[in-house]
Amino acid sequence: MLIFLIGFMASGKTTAGKLLAKKLGYSFADLDVLIEKQEKMAVTEIFALKGEGYFRKAEAEVLAGLLGRERLVVACGGGTPCFFDNMQKMKAAGLTIYLKVSSGVLARRLSAGQASRPLVAGIHGDKLKDHIRKLLSGREGWYRQCHIIYQADSPDTDELLEQITSFRGV
Repeated sequence: MLIFLIGFMASGKTTAGKLLAKKLGYSFADLDVLIEKQEKMAVTEIFALKGEGYFRKAEAEVLAGLLGRERLVVACGGGTPCFFDNMQKMKAAGLTIYLKVSSGVLARRLSAGQASRPLVAGIHGDKLKDHIRKLLSGREGWYRQCHIIYQADSPDTDELLEQITSFRGV
C-alpha cells in the first residue's frame, strides 16, 4: 500500500512520514528530495531559476513514478495535490492523509526556516500569518479530499497509526 501525507508546508509530513514508515515497516520518500535529486538543484533554486510551473511539472512526473510502488509512505509537497490530477492519482493509488495544522502553528513553525520555503521567503510577522491563511484557504478544498483528516497541531504518530490501520486494515 502507498500512504500519501498531504498538508501545508511545515505541517509535519516528513517527520510523521519517517516515523510511520518505521512503525509500519515501510520505506519512506520525500517528494521534494526526489525532485531535488532529479533536477540536481534545491527546490528554492528550481523556483528561482525555472519557476513554479516547471517545478509543478517535475513534481507530477516524480509522483507518477511512485504510483506503482508498495509499502511506501510519501511526504508530498504542500502544493502537490493542487496541481494537474495529482490528487485523483494519489487517492486511486493509496491512502491519502491530510495533516491539518492551524495557521498560527504553521506561522510559528515557518518563522524559523523560511529561507528554504520559496512561497513564504522574506515574509514575516502578521504578513506571514495572513499569507499562510490565504494560501491555506486556496488549498483547503484539495486537502479535504483526503481519506483521513488528522488534526496535527500536536501530532501523536501512534494515534495516527491507529487511524490508518483501522481505515484500511494496513
